[in-house]
Amino acid sequence: MTDYLRNKTIGQVLEGNARDLPDSDALIYPGPGQRYTWASLNEEVDLLGRGLMALGVQPGDKVAIWSTNVPQWLTVLYACAKIGAIFITVNTHYRRAEIEYLLKQSDSNYFFLMDGFRGFSYVEALLDVAPELRSQGREGLKSQNLPHLKKVIYLGDPAPPHLYAYQEILALAERTPVEKFRALADSQRVDDIVNMQYTSGTTGFPKGVMLTHQNIVTNGYWIGYHQGLTNKDRVCLPVPLFHCFGLVLGAMAALNHGAAMIVLDIYSAMDILINVEKEKCTAIYGVPTMFITLLEQKSFNQYDLTSLRTGIMAGSPCPIKTMKETIERMHCKDITICYGMTETSPVVSQTTASDSLEKRTGTVGRPMPGVELKVVHPETWVELPQGEIGEVTARGYVNMKGYYNMPEATAEILDKDGWIHTGDLGYFDPDGYLVITGRWKDMIIRAGENIYPSEVEEAIRHMPGVRDVAVVAVPSKLHGEELGAFIIVDETASDITIKKVRAYLRPLIAGYKIPRFCQVIPQFPLTASGKIQKFKLREMAAELWGKA
Repeated sequence: MTDYLRNKTIGQVLEGNARDLPDSDALIYPGPGQRYTWASLNEEVDLLGRGLMALGVQPGDKVAIWSTNVPQWLTVLYACAKIGAIFITVNTHYRRAEIEYLLKQSDSNYFFLMDGFRGFSYVEALLDVAPELRSQGREGLKSQNLPHLKKVIYLGDPAPPHLYAYQEILALAERTPVEKFRALADSQRVDDIVNMQYTSGTTGFPKGVMLTHQNIVTNGYWIGYHQGLTNKDRVCLPVPLFHCFGLVLGAMAALNHGAAMIVLDIYSAMDILINVEKEKCTAIYGVPTMFITLLEQKSFNQYDLTSLRTGIMAGSPCPIKTMKETIERMHCKDITICYGMTETSPVVSQTTASDSLEKRTGTVGRPMPGVELKVVHPETWVELPQGEIGEVTARGYVNMKGYYNMPEATAEILDKDGWIHTGDLGYFDPDGYLVITGRWKDMIIRAGENIYPSEVEEAIRHMPGVRDVAVVAVPSKLHGEELGAFIIVDETASDITIKKVRAYLRPLIAGYKIPRFCQVIPQFPLTASGKIQKFKLREMAAELWGKA
């Protein structure tokens, strides 16, 4: 193995922290005031692991969790990692049909869930999918619809009569000898699959991405390294743990460097500001829209954010204005940009604290240690020279094991030479930094000219009164496609019209790149991880402007 690999399992890293940093803060859940040191966190993880073994969980079993960011989300992850179970993350915004699909497709054996989220009952949704739980109870479940499901554990107190309680699983630990647990934990290998994350499914049914200890531990290490994280850092995590952003960029980076995690269960700008000040956070994570919302809070200046130093802005292109304000007003002088996808564990490139503002806004950094990046023609897969736009491909320790039970889908994205095809368009600048210009499917072709929405969006963002913008294709009889801009305005903005937008852009970019249509909207349709769902905006554009 080469020296860029971490070559440790999640359990080994956690136990190292418990040994070397026993009394340091590891996990803080501000709402109820729960706090763990690395020693106490590891102690609860071991109890949970022994309890799960007593419940019947075996190596290779699938353990899914449907919950917002709560401490048990992480203890279940770590416990599964120690006993060889595969931890499956579930999108908190899923509904009945989606959870049914995931539990079936993943062959989940055990299921942790909280009561519900934003008025939607997870428990009732599960009972609809597996009604046998009502009559058969929690022992010996045999669901016709979910034949692999054995036990369901409730993250709360008291648990419904047909479910186990989390605390009960901890109490079961006494039935598993420590020696038996220790032997199983010590037998875990870095190449074992430890996590399955389901893609967003915006272009079809979600796919279960199989990731190993090596994938996410090593990636987390380098992500934290490029931020300069140490055991003195305190990382504010308002991003969902079920997504790679929260799990790998957040939890795995903190775990690898012994940094404390301040975990917020749902996104709230006020909660972020309050807890950054209270917990003296040194790092903060979020998508650009989150930072924009924070910076626009009327009470922003009332909070002391001077403890902040670094963090990550990822998920979509970073507006230059937002990056400047984050550095200046939020004191995040060392904030970085990451790029990647779930299938690559996820980060394949990252900026560093020493990179210029230009590089941290105009690029997504240079390749991570141990990762090869190549730009190829999207159709011929021939490598393109520096400066030419093509599809970004990646290869290295970051490669997923594949999609669970989907060999054909795996072959579509992973070629015979081991390159993962991202579907993103980009190029390398003269200094070796990667520039992402958009998605292959999002590229707009107007009268034979290729137009990359990110370029047009960046130009519009500088227009007075514009808070954020997304540009999409509009079907056109004459030109094949036209451009439509969806704009979110700030409170000081006067009426923004397409006439004003076009007039503003005319001296800045080529005429064929200027949108023909414009619509002001209150907010973008977003995924649970904060990414703009452009396919929904394209649908809106088609309805609004039809065949232009």
